[in-house]
Amino acid sequence: MPVSHVLTDIEGTTTAIAFVHRALFPYAASALDEFLVKRSGDADVAEILREVPGEDKLATLRGWMASDAKVTPLKALQGLIWDQGYAQGILRGHLWPDVAPNLRDWRALGLHLAIYSSGSEGAQRLLFRHSEAGDLEPLFEGFFDTRMGGKREAASYTRIADSWGAAPGHILFLSDVAEELDAAREAGLATCQLVRAEDETKPSGRHQEASDFNAVTALLGG
Repeated sequence: MPVSHVLTDIEGTTTAIAFVHRALFPYAASALDEFLVKRSGDADVAEILREVPGEDKLATLRGWMASDAKVTPLKALQGLIWDQGYAQGILRGHLWPDVAPNLRDWRALGLHLAIYSSGSEGAQRLLFRHSEAGDLEPLFEGFFDTRMGGKREAASYTRIADSWGAAPGHILFLSDVAEELDAAREAGLATCQLVRAEDETKPSGRHQEASDFNAVTALLGG
């Protein structure tokens, strides 16, 4: 079936892995204490904290941060902290140079675009709204996160297709992680592994491959 929808991962796909680990995560860790002192009484923050187990919420959050746990409360809280950093101009969303031009071209051609990342919907929107290439948020119809389920579970991709109103076979999923692509293919999606030399991604041999978004465009027949 022809591809009409493109679903893309962020880390290692549109954005350098180093950006997340050298910019976003350290900023969230350094700002956490002060953020909670100032904002723990806010309704949105209080709601997130209610989902954090244990009496010592700060210790739990720091433990999750240290292990890069893919848990929704942590991702939601990090998104709020990053919002502060973007608003203050401390953070700008990194994108590989090939990403923005191709996203704009795909949208102009009528392709439907969405994101699926373990980062919260809010964090995803911030990265593309405050990207180095300008505000790209309007290009996307959806921002899917772990509320859809784990990225290595086929059911997650079925839920995304249903939510998006798209037949799985019409969706191309882009990711650097082979196990995520395995799950997407099990759900019926077309798949492509981004193998970026800068991120030292290892090709799996199980999916079609592209070195960047220019190569994805070639696969799409552009």
